[in-house]
This record gives sequence, C-alpha cells and structure tokens, in this order.
Amino acid sequence: MRFVVSFVLFVVAASPLHARDSLGVFGQWGAFRDAEVPRCYAIAAAQGEGSSAFATVATWPERQVRRQVHFRLSRALQGSGNVVVRMGDQEFALAGDANDAWASGADMDARIVNAMRGASRMSVSATDAQGRRFTDRYSLEGAATAMDAASVGCSSQD
Repeated sequence: MRFVVSFVLFVVAASPLHARDSLGVFGQWGAFRDAEVPRCYAIAAAQGEGSSAFATVATWPERQVRRQVHFRLSRALQGSGNVVVRMGDQEFALAGDANDAWASGADMDARIVNAMRGASRMSVSATDAQGRRFTDRYSLEGAATAMDAASVGCSSQD
C-alpha cells in the first residue's frame, strides 16, 4: 500500500497538471491515458527514497509513435553521452540531454521494450555534470502488463 500511495504522489508531482485516467497499477509500474495530449504511457519511479528519476514507455497515436522509451535521470548529465540502460546481459546506449535519455529511434525502442519484458531489473547509468558516474535502478515487476495496458488504452485513439 505504501508503494501505491508513493507512486500516485510521484505521478502527480512528475506530470503537468491536466486530466489523466488511470489504467491500473501493476507491480511497480502504473499505466495512464492522457486524452488531452493524447497519449498513453507506462511509468515507474526509480528505486531509492527521494529519487526524482522515472522511466516511461509511451504511445502517441497522433504522432504514429508506439512504445517510445524515455528516462528522466536523477542527475543532470555531463554533455550528451555515455548513457546506458542494462537489463540482464543486454545493454543499450541511449541519447541524452540535461536530465533526460531516450532510445535513438523506433528500432532501438522496440529492442529495449523486448528486453524489459524478459528481465526483472533495469538500470540506467550515466555521467553527471560533475563527472561522476551514477545509476538509477528500476524493478520491472509489472512493466510488461503496464506497457500492454497503455497500448490498449490508446488503441481506440489510433
């Protein structure tokens, strides 16, 4: 229950204020539909008290974008490079800017989402503005179900 309350507060704090419909909370991940944009997304907070980091996998029907991976990092980046997401023995280089990182394109998004489906944990490592390496860690419990709920949530808007 503590996680659900923390998660709801996290989502409210991390998102602009406008209408969102909850599609459900699945393990450590939630799924939401934002009809105003429109978009649907699965989201999870990074593990660790007070972390501002989160991961999303979003569908934007009007943009013809499906399952786009995005990470809000816990620290500002040094430049734009050396951001890596890892799941098990799979590793993917990400593009980064300021506090954000994302896949280089739709093919990379698909590969990352497929890796997320088969792993239990995920980490994103980068170098911060002070030149120190850091890692944001995520549980993938419920990620596949939340991603599916987000996709279904926007399927009627395609």
